[in-house]
Amino acid sequence: MKAIKRFAATTLMVVAAWVSTSSSVLASEHLVSTDWLEKNLNNPKVKLIEVSVNPGVYERGHIAGASNFVWHTDLVDTVKRDIVAKDQFQQLLRKAGVSKDSTVVLYGDTNNWFAAWGAWIFDIYQVPNVKLLDGGRSKWEAEKRPLTLAQKAVKPGNITLGEPDYSLRAGLQDVLAIAEKRRDYSLIDIRSKDEYEGKVFAPAGVQELAVRAGHVPGAVNVPWGSAVAADGSFKSKEELKQLYAAVGIDGSKPVVVYCRIGERSSHTWFALKKILGYDVRNYDGSWTEYGNSVGVPITNIAGTVWGGK
Repeated sequence: MKAIKRFAATTLMVVAAWVSTSSSVLASEHLVSTDWLEKNLNNPKVKLIEVSVNPGVYERGHIAGASNFVWHTDLVDTVKRDIVAKDQFQQLLRKAGVSKDSTVVLYGDTNNWFAAWGAWIFDIYQVPNVKLLDGGRSKWEAEKRPLTLAQKAVKPGNITLGEPDYSLRAGLQDVLAIAEKRRDYSLIDIRSKDEYEGKVFAPAGVQELAVRAGHVPGAVNVPWGSAVAADGSFKSKEELKQLYAAVGIDGSKPVVVYCRIGERSSHTWFALKKILGYDVRNYDGSWTEYGNSVGVPITNIAGTVWGGK
């Protein structure tokens, strides 16, 4: 009897340790681990989609079975600087084999920035059961998991999209109302400290620029990278709560996040919305829209003046 009790106690300790480990690895049900994904690559219900920003990454090798979505042509209106239209997006999803009972897993390069952008658009169109590969392509490669050059033929899916939920999106007028204190929202600038303070107009080498530097008045600065561990996976739910609570973001009121063109802020939107469960909107116009708008208030700590070069 004592041996049985000892065995039972040991088993409970092992289970408790496993649960603790699992919860620390995955901060949310909206994430999947690299281990889970590798074990489910042949699951017909799992539809894998790569959304990378760097040209040729998918073609040089991708996770087996993944379809390729090109963010700047597939996920946006290329003329209007808007998100992809419903009919076009539905056709894209069906071509990738997505049906109403599919589990969609998104992943990409650069710490899942554009994969998170994809997750945000999937949420706007209310696509069910969408996950992000925790740590993205970088973590998969670092663990030396397999890539392939082969592009697998996909049986078309049958998903039907409803009307878009624009409550997940903020526009210029929404952000201006927050800046002028006509709307009681929290505002997070997730760019680097130098961008936030106005020391630089944009990260080195980028093409999308604003004529003014600085940030939206009232915005706090929590660079997107603060939300991830060294391997690119999200920090635990408790760590994320503490991170944002330190700057007064506790979920008690709605939050708007922004960056330069909306991709890095999508990553923070995912952390706040999908892990912490806060009411969050992504301002995809971000600094390239706000910083180029005439007459809007701006805080520029560094005092830089654009020279037109």
